[in-house]
Amino acid sequence: MVARWWAVVVLVALPSLGAGGETPEAPPESWTQQWFFRFLVNAAGYASFMVPGYLLVQYFRRRNYLETGRGLCFPLVKTCVFGNEPKASDEVPLAPRTEAADTTPTWQALKLLFCAAGLQVCYLTWGVLQERVMTRSYGATATWAGERFTDSQFLVLMNRVLALVVAGLYCLFCKQPRHGAPMYRYSFASLSNVLSSWCQYEALKFVSFPTQVLAKASKVIPVMLMGKLVSRRSYEQWEYLTAGLISIGVSMFLLSSGSEPRSSPATTLSGLILLAGYIAFDSFTSNWQDALFAYKMSSVQMMFGVNLFSCLFTVGSLLEQGTLLEGTRFMGRHSEFAAHALLLSVCSACGQLFIFYTIGQFGAAVFTIIMTLRQAFAILLSCLLYGHTLTVVGALGAAVVFVALLLRVYARGRLKQRVKKAVPIESPVQKV
Repeated sequence: MVARWWAVVVLVALPSLGAGGETPEAPPESWTQQWFFRFLVNAAGYASFMVPGYLLVQYFRRRNYLETGRGLCFPLVKTCVFGNEPKASDEVPLAPRTEAADTTPTWQALKLLFCAAGLQVCYLTWGVLQERVMTRSYGATATWAGERFTDSQFLVLMNRVLALVVAGLYCLFCKQPRHGAPMYRYSFASLSNVLSSWCQYEALKFVSFPTQVLAKASKVIPVMLMGKLVSRRSYEQWEYLTAGLISIGVSMFLLSSGSEPRSSPATTLSGLILLAGYIAFDSFTSNWQDALFAYKMSSVQMMFGVNLFSCLFTVGSLLEQGTLLEGTRFMGRHSEFAAHALLLSVCSACGQLFIFYTIGQFGAAVFTIIMTLRQAFAILLSCLLYGHTLTVVGALGAAVVFVALLLRVYARGRLKQRVKKAVPIESPVQKV
């Protein structure tokens, strides 16, 4: 019911979203337009910044520039290479999740409704626009099929620019902890974040959006495998059970037969490789960001630092390839695309702020439940708007995946409650 209502709203607001004909066929491409070649070209562009930057960082460290450096560039080099050690008087304690005694249940319920609605609106709209931009033509007429936008890197840049502006304004007007992390450390998370976003956009040229959503929902499986093989981590029985259910559900969805052709944007080897790349790069991003939080920064400071380097990488790569101007020309030729790309960026930036606020107010468990429901709504919405076939077996497979994800949240919450009861309440230290 919610998905159907949201589909009506989106179609009214953006009447051309569902336009563009049946399931799109991938146009013939020269070898220079193949995704693998473009991935290598993009990676080479990022390396042209990362490698000299890495050599400069090593040079300043070997010279012990922090002790011997002087001059106008010293503050810049210190911030970028060495960072600033926060002093006790400079630190602003990050506010823990607050559940004030004077907050009424009605007010808490309203805040929860606000967070849930904000996350659903931002990311459902983002998903609909993402599929529209990457799989449908612009400017189609009775005598012309129109043209598609193919430069995923340009879309990544637009998203990151607006997110950088939003995070910068937030840091400017809201008091933040004193920043201590060396700026260059953000570049690693930025690189993997850009590559994961690029793979995500490119994958839509080869796989359906519902397949992409389920692939993202199942990334807990490779995370567990890497933890077992690399870190020798042990997992609870319920973790293996839910991972197995996710595997079964995804297999049911992918193997279910439908009328949608498998030869173009349906599931293909290229699409699965791109989805695997997305999951791998995204996992690295989250793990690297977890390590950066040891510098006691806020989530918005993290958002600013990562998006700053993401903008530098994508702008530099687009300029080197000479495609930045072509992307802006496409926006000029198709105002509809410009509106979609701008709204896509707004939803992405606002969605990140809703994520921070929701986790801060209600914790990660509530946020995970909201986003799991969002994934289910996104699949239904995509099927309604773009005519994807969803068989009974495929629907059951998707349901198994989402039930398994909710079971993980429930089991993890129960485990945390048992741990809290087992630990004696004698230390006032509060984990942020």
